[in-house]
Amino acid sequence: MQKQLLVLALPLLLILLSSLGTSTIAQQSQSGTRLRVAVDLVQLNIAVTDSKGNYVTDLRPSDFTITEDGISEKIANFEEGNGPTRTLADTPEETDAGDSSAAQARAPAGDAPQNLNAALAGADVFILFDTSNYMYRGFVFAQDAISDFIRSLETVDKVAFYSYSRNLSRAAPLTADRAWVVRGVRTTVAGDDAALYNCLLLTVKDAAQYPGRKVVVVFSNGPDNASMVPPEDVTELAQSVGIPVYMISTAEAKLEPVSTAVFERLSAATGGKAYFAGSWRDEKKAFASIRNDLAHLYLLSYYPVPNPNRGWRTITVKLAGDRLKKYHIRTRNGYRPQPARLSAVGAPAPPSDSVPN
Repeated sequence: MQKQLLVLALPLLLILLSSLGTSTIAQQSQSGTRLRVAVDLVQLNIAVTDSKGNYVTDLRPSDFTITEDGISEKIANFEEGNGPTRTLADTPEETDAGDSSAAQARAPAGDAPQNLNAALAGADVFILFDTSNYMYRGFVFAQDAISDFIRSLETVDKVAFYSYSRNLSRAAPLTADRAWVVRGVRTTVAGDDAALYNCLLLTVKDAAQYPGRKVVVVFSNGPDNASMVPPEDVTELAQSVGIPVYMISTAEAKLEPVSTAVFERLSAATGGKAYFAGSWRDEKKAFASIRNDLAHLYLLSYYPVPNPNRGWRTITVKLAGDRLKKYHIRTRNGYRPQPARLSAVGAPAPPSDSVPN
């Protein structure tokens, strides 16, 4: 019964927040206070590969078409791999609460439009390491592989390192100091049950507090035997906030078919990938593959045009022209709109809930 209640908690929470936002608009509008409604950019991390799995580079914004619930969208920003962000559309102006839904849909995500390009530059990587009792064998090899991966992330902005067994440990909150993150890896110890989905949900929620590109990389070697949150809730949240999840495990995890299927579904649905190393020492190859993938992703973003659908929205990305139709696209397939953020004009900013740097 407790698990069933938690399964229902996330959708009910979103509905509650949405209703609170509507109430706030009505009350403040009657008092004459001007409110700004900010709607996030929808950001898509897109991998394009040929029939052999090789990355396709040098594509242009005009090579992509994006629809949301069948509605054509205009690309606002475009970035390839580690290259600079190109702004293709004017930043929409902020709107007051009480304006039309079309105007609200065009509202920018941030308080300062001039900071948009800075927010989209680079990427933040959140690493989640399984320290449960499934990890006793080869624990040191896993630490070595993760440490090497962290040191190799030269083009990303910041890295965070979390570990989990029954509970989540934020060993190194998001920082540019790679040495500090590696120290966090070295202090981990193995033991206790595994609550992967509980802790992955918390990791995605942490990552969602930061602007720009975010990626979650999970190293897990076994099933989840302690979570109260189902993987479907984690998948939907990661899709809705636009965070790809990469899963790394070993061949031992494939002995548990349910976990294998969940890892593959969760990563594919969010635009990431699942890797199953043939041995403990092959983990470094998996991390290298993720690093290579991040370097070849296209980042496309758009401001959603007016859409009455407040539930799940389906995103379809295609390549334009017969020449490009032979290539394959990997990205998330949709999202659920998050509650609109409100701020009063001239009022002091609310306290920040973000994880400290």
